Amino acid sequence: MSIVAKKSLIIVESPAKARTLQKFVDKSCTVKASMGHVRDLPKSRLGVEIEKDFLPRYVTIGGKEKVLSELKEEAKKSEAIYLAPDPDREGEAIAWHLAAMLGIKDTSRIELHEITKDALKTALQNPSPINMDKVNAQQARRILDRLVGYKLSPLLWRKVTSGLSAGRVQSVAVRLIVERQREIDSFKPVEYWTIAADLKKDGQKEVFTAQLARVKNKKIEISDEKSAREIEEKLKSTPFIVAKEPERKIQMREPSPPFITSTLQQEASRRLNFNVGKTMRVAQQLFEGLDIGEEGQVGLITYMRTDSTRIAESAREEAVNYIGSTYGSDYVGPARIFKKAKGAQEAHECVRPTSVFRDMENLKSVLTHDQFRLYKLIFDRFLASQMASCKVEVITAEILSGDYLFRAQGSKILFPGFTRLYIELKDEKDGEEDETKLPELHKDEILSLVKLITVQHFTQPPAQYTEATLVKALEKNGIGRPSTYAPIVETIQKRGYVEYKEKKFRPTNLGTVVTDLLVKHFTDIVDINFTAQVEEALDRIEDGEADWVRVLREFYEPFHNTLNAVEKDIEKVKNVYEETDEKCEKCGSAMIIRHGRFGKFLACSAYPECKNTKPFSEKIGIACPKEGCGGSIIAKRSKKGTFYGCDKYPNCDYTSWYKPIDKKCPECGSLLVLKFAKSRKAYPQCVNPQCSKARVQKKKEDVPPSEPAEAVQAEKGAETSESAKST
Repeated sequence: MSIVAKKSLIIVESPAKARTLQKFVDKSCTVKASMGHVRDLPKSRLGVEIEKDFLPRYVTIGGKEKVLSELKEEAKKSEAIYLAPDPDREGEAIAWHLAAMLGIKDTSRIELHEITKDALKTALQNPSPINMDKVNAQQARRILDRLVGYKLSPLLWRKVTSGLSAGRVQSVAVRLIVERQREIDSFKPVEYWTIAADLKKDGQKEVFTAQLARVKNKKIEISDEKSAREIEEKLKSTPFIVAKEPERKIQMREPSPPFITSTLQQEASRRLNFNVGKTMRVAQQLFEGLDIGEEGQVGLITYMRTDSTRIAESAREEAVNYIGSTYGSDYVGPARIFKKAKGAQEAHECVRPTSVFRDMENLKSVLTHDQFRLYKLIFDRFLASQMASCKVEVITAEILSGDYLFRAQGSKILFPGFTRLYIELKDEKDGEEDETKLPELHKDEILSLVKLITVQHFTQPPAQYTEATLVKALEKNGIGRPSTYAPIVETIQKRGYVEYKEKKFRPTNLGTVVTDLLVKHFTDIVDINFTAQVEEALDRIEDGEADWVRVLREFYEPFHNTLNAVEKDIEKVKNVYEETDEKCEKCGSAMIIRHGRFGKFLACSAYPECKNTKPFSEKIGIACPKEGCGGSIIAKRSKKGTFYGCDKYPNCDYTSWYKPIDKKCPECGSLLVLKFAKSRKAYPQCVNPQCSKARVQKKKEDVPPSEPAEAVQAEKGAETSESAKST
């Protein structure tokens, strides 16, 4: 039986989604792709008539004429037209623009939260008009960003340097990174010491560790070595006695909620080493549909741009059946209602598999390596969220040595529950739930001291943002929405405001200068609370609770007044880019560090009079390991990322993907490089293939790029591209 009863046209955004849906319908129905947006504000001018209530003047996007022509021809032949872009603001706006361009008066908008035959059938049975509140929310966001970008960017060109751009949301993300770096730079470490005791019961070999916690019933703080050694001496001469019967508590550990966009991006970064852009690209492929063999082409996950942990009852029932049949009824958890995040929209479900009963081994054989890894992560997290809690017995023992109280803690898993399948990765923790064993201890039992462990520590500054923690901070502060996290992270790097080095964000000098200017003169633009309030206002527009023109007016009037005042008050900023000791061989001016598509490069500070550029090579202070070379290792960039090579190239061809360290192999004396385990812990490895501490490179991707064919051309391409842009 056909899903549609008459000649119909379904319009989606992407060809992949169109191919999947076409397999669910018969020949009377055609599925076409619009290839994303078909109309937008013009690139060459503002495109917004501010005096006419911010009337947008849309134009056809360049290159979309052919697509629109084909859609119009197909629409003329069709008795029914269904508009089916993604179920969010952008998708609603695409549907609205399509309706206008194709002359469709009675619109039939359908929403597909998963690309399956049943979902399509249900959607076609329940079409609706275009939601103009959603459209207006998208228009308001687009116009806000256009006003900021087209009004503020020229000011930055005049007062800072040419070619800059300012973004309403991206500027706040850069501010977070700048302020975090300043916290780190100004941090003053404080010394402290800890003391632990390795103990054992008489007649037993097993040793356990207890931590010094209190002295004379007060929390202990040891600030210097002298105090630590004095305590250590006292402990050596006093017995260790169990103060009371160990305390036993049963703890129930609950699973994490199923994924939303931000948590998917964070966990894929931690577990799979995916950046946020890659996570969303692979998730889009899983959502739009892939050919998985007998079942054909089908969407494997639900819509991946969501901030809701809601689960459809049918999906919950399917998960319960799978858990019961695979693990047993004891592993089936209660119907949990997870805490709703502030401002979360409930229009979508969580990110989950469209069916948990697909054969995992079959999927592994037909999906790419990255597709399968991300799918498995989504699958495991969803199922675990519906499994029973983990039951753990926690044992705490208190041990006295004179006036000093030590605590030892052990745990025993009584029932693994969801941890049999999945544990959220935090702080390099992976694998199964830990168990820490303590021997049977009883009050007044005397223990033998094996050794004391006295360690010096220093308080640590806050950590630099990673992609995962930046997304978490954006979500926590209400900056952006699920669909914007990946573009924010990618844009601030492309603009050269931040650099992502060793998986950590650091602001560039340019990013710091621009942020300081915006903070001083455009407080609202980079104010975290104000940006969150704008997001809330956009949500109210979508919910039909606010007028989009009024929201724009309330933002623009103070912004416009500030813009006029600042234009007169501030002078041109100097020393925007980081200057190097290197001189331009063409004109003798200092070379400065700039940022292109592939990272840093050197450019002449006399630009535009002198347009000389050349690759930037970062010295890491390590000598080349090749015998008789005498060169130094430098960090270079290629299309695939950072690699390390000799500065004597082409006379020396040493290259490696892994960063050399200033230590020699203890077995053979060769160079050591840093590699990373799955847990993200770094470990040294010898480069000598004959050494027992080396691992033979087997994978093609382990081989660094050849200098002339890829690395040099990539860097030259970056310079040429950036220079052309500036010109």
